[in-house]
Amino acid sequence: MNLQRLRYAVALADELNFGRAALREGMRQPPFSQQISKLEEELGVRLFERTTRQVRLTPAGEAFVAEARASLAHAELAAESARRAGRGEAGRLAIGFVGSATNLTLPRLLRRFRARYPGVQVELRELTTAQQAEELRQGLLDVGLLHAPLAGPAAEVLSTRTVARELLLAALPAGHPHAAHKSLPAGMLAGEPFVMFPRRFGPALHDQIIGVARTAGFEPRIVQEAVQMQTIVGLVAAGLGVSIVPESVARLRRGDVVFRPLSPATRVVTLDLTWRTGDPNPIVRNFRAAAFEPQTAARPGREPGL
Repeated sequence: MNLQRLRYAVALADELNFGRAALREGMRQPPFSQQISKLEEELGVRLFERTTRQVRLTPAGEAFVAEARASLAHAELAAESARRAGRGEAGRLAIGFVGSATNLTLPRLLRRFRARYPGVQVELRELTTAQQAEELRQGLLDVGLLHAPLAGPAAEVLSTRTVARELLLAALPAGHPHAAHKSLPAGMLAGEPFVMFPRRFGPALHDQIIGVARTAGFEPRIVQEAVQMQTIVGLVAAGLGVSIVPESVARLRRGDVVFRPLSPATRVVTLDLTWRTGDPNPIVRNFRAAAFEPQTAARPGREPGL
């Protein structure tokens, strides 16, 4: 039994005329009739009563055709599901992101992608850059939003492209004496206790922040470490120290923390979309296309950041 014969049976049940049913299926009547007979032989029951004047369904035929219609409908659903998955319009997309991405970039990308591909189930996981690079390499994530450059084994199998650029800002407790400044020379932070994330979670961003301090002539005195930017800002608010953070973190708009531009303007840090080089997943391709308009070539991954 195959779907073709199911369609023949349904066509004959609809038309109750061998000639019209054969024409509907694009066949001549004799081979069509043979297919119906072979189906009945296979089932061991008669589906249709034939006389010189009419064709009608038997009770067995009525039961069979009802199920045949359902089977054909399910087969069409299966085919359409496969086509949608092949176009990247259905399925699952696992996205990793650093905490600062939630302040602007991630919501923007998700709105755009979900508007175009509502049938894709999105799974979001907040992870450091180092964690994302490893999970992308292992196939546990499909794409990541992190701070490049990448290095090591990840750089060999991942590609990145910048999706956002931002400056570094000083984060100070609201009552800090330097909070009165509209902009802050980086050297004014010399001697201040610093709250930072451990370098192993984001070497590139960590090194950029330390580089700002060293360019200003001092080595940051790190008194407390935390992994996530929201936690770092909370510890700054508690008076444990100051920090230097990407400007998107300032969108948290806490009343107990102030963010001040550093002068002269510091190097721009990037937020980068990352994926496995050559990944054939059409959902990943669609997410990249939605993120970058117009689409341009990716550049290879570099050294890990937060």
